Order: sequence, then C-alpha cells, then structure tokens
Amino acid sequence: MNKYQIAIYIRLSKESDKYMEESNSVTMQRILLQNYVEKNFTKYTLSEFVDDGYTGTNFNRPGIQKLLDMVKNSKIDCIIVKDFSRFARDYIELGSYLEQIFPFMGVRFISINDNYDSDNYKDKITDLDINFKNLLYDLYSRDLSQKVRSSLVVRKEKGQYISANCPFGYEKPPNDRHMLLIEEDEAKIVRRIFTLALEGYTSTEITKLFNKENIKTPIEFKIEKGKTKRSPKGEKFLWNNGTICGILRNRIYVGDIVQEKYVKDDVGGRVRIKPAEEWRIFYNHHEPIIEREVFDKIQNQNGKRRKHGHKETHPLVGKAVCGCCNKNLRYRRSLNPHFTCQERYSNGLESCVKKVNALYLEQYVLFQIGEKFREYQYDTLTKEVVNTYIKRIIIFDDKEIEIEWAV
Repeated sequence: MNKYQIAIYIRLSKESDKYMEESNSVTMQRILLQNYVEKNFTKYTLSEFVDDGYTGTNFNRPGIQKLLDMVKNSKIDCIIVKDFSRFARDYIELGSYLEQIFPFMGVRFISINDNYDSDNYKDKITDLDINFKNLLYDLYSRDLSQKVRSSLVVRKEKGQYISANCPFGYEKPPNDRHMLLIEEDEAKIVRRIFTLALEGYTSTEITKLFNKENIKTPIEFKIEKGKTKRSPKGEKFLWNNGTICGILRNRIYVGDIVQEKYVKDDVGGRVRIKPAEEWRIFYNHHEPIIEREVFDKIQNQNGKRRKHGHKETHPLVGKAVCGCCNKNLRYRRSLNPHFTCQERYSNGLESCVKKVNALYLEQYVLFQIGEKFREYQYDTLTKEVVNTYIKRIIIFDDKEIEIEWAV
C-alpha cells in the first residue's frame, strides 16, 4: 500500500533578514506544520514547499508552482498550511481551489489556524464563516498594498533608495538601508566593463571575454556572500548581453537614483515601464563608481534606442529552450523565421542551438499534441494551447526535440 503523500506549504510575504538562511517566521511555520503532521498521521511521506519573500495576491511563486505541478501529476494526497492566507490572499482564486480544483483532483486541504479540513466538507457547502474569512484576507491584502504604496511614494519624493535589492557594485550600510556604499570587489568589475566599452568593445564582446576569463557573475558574488541560493540552468553561471547592457545604462553608477520608473496598476497586476520623461532623477545620492563624463560618453556612443511597434510574439517564445545551455531560445523574424540560441555568441559552447525552422517546430509540436491527446486536433498553434499543454520544449543542436508536458 502506497504511503499517504503529504505536502506542507510555507509562505512569507515580507523580505526576511538577508543575512539569515531563512526567516524565523518560516521556521515557526515549519515547526507548527511538522508537529501537526506527526500528531495526526502515521504512514506518510512528507514534502515541503517554501516561498520566502513572495506575495500571496497571485500564484507567481516558484514553491506554489512546484506544489501544483505535483498535484496535477497526482503525487499529492494532502496539502497542509498554517492558514488560508499562506496559500492565497485572492478570495476568488482560493475559493476555486477549495471548492472545485482540489476536490476534483482528490486532494485533501487542511488549514490549521482556520480549523479547516476539507474532509469535513465532502458533498457539503463550505461554512459561511470560512468564506467570510477568505474575503477578509483578500480585502486586507488590498488595503495593506495601498498603504505600502503610499509609504513608498513618500520615500520616493524624499529621494531615498527604496529597492530591497542592491545593484551590482553596491551594498547597503547596516545603519541606513536607504543609502548605498561601494563594494570594491564588485566595483572593480563594473569599472572594467565601462573601460572596455570606452575602448570600443561591444556588449557581446565584453560578455564573451568575461566568460572566457571565468569572471564571476553578479549572482555568484551574492551566493558567495550568503545573500541568495541559486543553481545555474546549465553547467555554470554565465555573463550575458542583457547584464552588460543593463550595467552600462544604469545611472546608479554615477551616483544618481531613478524613481517612478515603473507603475503597477492594481494589486497582483503587471508592472509596466513609464515614459522616460515621467521618471524622477535624484542626482548625487551616493558615491559614484563611474565618472559622469565617462557614463555620458558611452550613452552617446550607443545612441538612442530604436522604438519598435508592438509585435505579436511567437506562441513558443519562453517555452523553447536550448538543450546545451538551458537558456530560452530567441525567435527571429525573417524570410525564414527561426529559433536560435543567442547565448552561443558569448558563452563559448559549441553545442548551443544554431537554427531551428519555426514552421517545422510548430508542425512538430501540433503533431505531438495530437498524438498525446487524440481528441485535441488543432490546426494552428496559439499561446492558450501551448500554455495549457506544454511546460517547455528542449531542443538540441542535432535537431532532437523533447517536450515536457504541463498536463
């Protein structure tokens, strides 16, 4: 007889102490959940999923996504959380999982502090007090979000640095989290990037040079200093053009901070970038790493970025992955549209995907969907179809293709 598959889910929304492995709140949730399991279950296997520092207003959380993937694959029999708000703060979406999705999948759901066990509500309507409590969580989240947003507006108007993350080359002093101090070991690399750019090196050439010399990437510095835990997608962490370009364009390195660059329309909504003329720039906020004359000269060298009209992206963008470096493939519009691994120009890996015909890939994916789900015969590939059935498509340079299914 198979053991009962139990998953405990832990979430903390606010930023934890970056110098600790995990926050005390996460630790206390773990102790509470593990003690509950030990007292109420006998033969079981236990899995743990943690999202430390993620909002509960949406499901864009790595831990919850892994948990839901296991639910889809029938690998979870029971989910246990401290309270409903740990799982979700969206009243409508939480209700869908409690009353429709989990019962359909045969998954038992337990919320300890809310005294809720779905086994007690089989073939019954959920108690009014539970629905009311879920609604309160949702309203509380929206109210809290508005208060936080108002607080941030005040700090922005004062010209304070409010981001939780420090840009590469800087660190926050322990006595003032709104100030930035130079981290000399990282700043040396920033200065070299600007020096190479002044000498005429392109971002691609700098990227290729750094990867060849095994220069540590920003994420590797964070890992060494205990600020994060990450694993590379491929064999090792690599520099890329986006990182280099981002550093070369960032005014933070001349001592300025840019505020009101992004706007979020609603709780849990998407963040969008505002027009440059609406940004607020506070000059000489902190000690610069790069001289302003050098920075301005490089911006003039690069020239103004061309404005592109909105173009529909290919439905497989974000799903097609290079089998060598494990990075997303780039879609190229041309007379012969194709997917290619942009990283092969800078990472020095010869096995990265050079070119895969987009039409061939579409037909292959449609055929595989038809084979796997014979009742679904699609003539065209859409984002909805791809997102429903496909997790990712791994492509190798010898044109071998592997599909990881989302269902």
